[in-house]
Amino acid sequence: MSSPYSGATPAGTPQSYADPTPQNYAADYSGGMGTPMTEAGHPDVEGVSVGALIGEVAKDMSTLMRQELELAKVEMKAEAKKAGTGAGLFGAAGFAAYMAIFFLSIALWWALSHLVGHSWSALIVAILWGVVAAVAGLMGKKKFQQVNPKPERTVETLQQVPGALKPN
Repeated sequence: MSSPYSGATPAGTPQSYADPTPQNYAADYSGGMGTPMTEAGHPDVEGVSVGALIGEVAKDMSTLMRQELELAKVEMKAEAKKAGTGAGLFGAAGFAAYMAIFFLSIALWWALSHLVGHSWSALIVAILWGVVAAVAGLMGKKKFQQVNPKPERTVETLQQVPGALKPN
């Protein structure tokens, strides 16, 4: 009997982003190493040694971790592709904005040249852009000083993992 999860891609991942070879992202609850199943659908562990059960649990945990890592890789690839497309579009928008500002600056320079001459109008436009650059630079510096490179929540949760694995 086929599992409803066989060959499934991670939830929310379009098929085009998925690995071409089908993966089973759900745990295989069919009994693992040939463990017989009861009528209720539970593994029949009567007569099975504790060592065999522990070995089966370890194998299942290993399989689960491999599947979770594979799922994370597939999801990260899909998200990276979306981020790359977004970054390219932001780059195009930035270039278009740069060109608009460039030509608006030329128009301002030309308009001011009728009042104060070409040289002075060019200087006025350059000083305006110098002020904009200084303000943006100071704001950027302030934001970078607020950045914490250490992922605090991740470090905190990773410190809790060894305690969660210890028996009570």
